[in-house]
Amino acid sequence: MYKNYIKRIIDFMIALVGLLILSPVFIVVTIGLYFANDGKPFFFQARPGLKEKIFKIIKFKTMNDKKDASGNLLSDAERLTAIGAFVRKTSLDEIPQLINILKGDMSLIGPRPLLPQYLPLYNTIQKRRHDVRPGITGWAQINGRNAISWEKKFELDIWYVDHLSFATDLKVFLNTFKKVFKREGINQGGQATAEPFNGYN
Repeated sequence: MYKNYIKRIIDFMIALVGLLILSPVFIVVTIGLYFANDGKPFFFQARPGLKEKIFKIIKFKTMNDKKDASGNLLSDAERLTAIGAFVRKTSLDEIPQLINILKGDMSLIGPRPLLPQYLPLYNTIQKRRHDVRPGITGWAQINGRNAISWEKKFELDIWYVDHLSFATDLKVFLNTFKKVFKREGINQGGQATAEPFNGYN
């Protein structure tokens, strides 16, 4: 009952209220990133959702598009702007995903939506992370975020799928604020983003 109906209703209501309350922050961050990223405050990217259905995730753009002399994009760390670093550390870059929740692409809580090119790399068990809607935050996020290995992230994602309940979601929701406040597990090994998943060879 909760998984199939109540969770979606709660998601919609929280996302709607959240957007209204955070609208001043949304506007200020959008303006700041507009100037920092040459008129591109938002980042759109294809991600697999429920049952591996592809959707466009919406996030604040924290990195610019600067390239080297050969025309190649600079490293993530070099392209991370000052305001982008602040937005990422405070997790404000996740705010636009409330729109994805309203659309039904995502849930407030669930496994993080990863890249489509990872789909062929998952084993049978790991594929089960797509049995639920992806979330802005999740069980893996409150248990390490980007500071843990891919194997551990997937293990935590599947645990969530198997133990999805109102009590679990409430625990994730409350602990997410604690993680954001302490700024724990945002980066992996001193990098701006986590290492890409390359499967298991």
